[in-house]
Amino acid sequence: MRPFEPIVRNPHLLTILGNFWPRGFDFSAYPEQRQLVRTDPDTQVLVISQQPTGNPVGQIVLLHGLEGSGESGYNVSMAWQLLNAGFAVHRFHMRSCGGTEQLCKTLYHAGLTADLRAFLTQLKAANDGLPVYLVGFSLGGNVALKLAGEEGETDLIHGVCAVSTPIDLAASARRIGERDNALYESRFLKRMKQRLLATGRYTQADLKGCDTLWEIDDRITAPSFGLVNAENYYGTQSSQNFLHAIRVPAALIQAKDDSFIPFRIFGHPAIAANPMLRLVATEHGGHLGFLSRHAPRFWVDETVLEFISTHLRTPAPMVRNS
Repeated sequence: MRPFEPIVRNPHLLTILGNFWPRGFDFSAYPEQRQLVRTDPDTQVLVISQQPTGNPVGQIVLLHGLEGSGESGYNVSMAWQLLNAGFAVHRFHMRSCGGTEQLCKTLYHAGLTADLRAFLTQLKAANDGLPVYLVGFSLGGNVALKLAGEEGETDLIHGVCAVSTPIDLAASARRIGERDNALYESRFLKRMKQRLLATGRYTQADLKGCDTLWEIDDRITAPSFGLVNAENYYGTQSSQNFLHAIRVPAALIQAKDDSFIPFRIFGHPAIAANPMLRLVATEHGGHLGFLSRHAPRFWVDETVLEFISTHLRTPAPMVRNS
């Protein structure tokens, strides 16, 4: 594994650069198939699927972060890397994301695994025995790890990579509410409120006074799933509760200077005790900001590919990009 040498060392600059870095890839060889997948009688989710030019060596499901989508930069560059390495890629949207607000009766939340499980079950029935791996970013990483723990011994998934993952949701919600993260929290809140209003089930009056992520989860997210409050939601849905039960290879890729996620939470005893877990910790990287000083720029993409390829035992070529 190539050591990570950041393009800059400031975690906030890395977070911002990682989000806005140009990703002008030519996907013409990998046409998109956009499909609405019914996961229960009241819910449809959007999945963007792409196939490699030859027979796929495996299937990868990408899971976006809070208020993200399949078009988020980290999903785009990861898809490019994996398609060029011969994998089929599915960019999975959480319910009510990607313009599907009207296609479900509830919201998504950080521990909602039912939709992903339903999609994977359908994928398994159609993929001719190809191995399936999950790659989750931020909130998507929490969903991926939680599902792996819920499943335990399983043939539904063959491995997980979780990048910049809030395995302790309460600790991360508190951290993002601190002053140095005010710009990010404001941006997340704006997008969350827009999506909630787009469902047609909430009004501006319902959202009045929700000025932090904790408050919106306390008033809106938790009650909509029958949970008492935000603390109950975070306490029950954090993937740290499920790490001990994971029985497939899982990589947790985390920067120590992530301003959203306190690195101390990765001292959870299950990470050291469970041999299926591998913590890949870097000194720098911010939140999803693993931009390398040298090409290829997207260090986390090649690291994920290397991890998956190692477990496939069929090393895949690295794709150099700038």
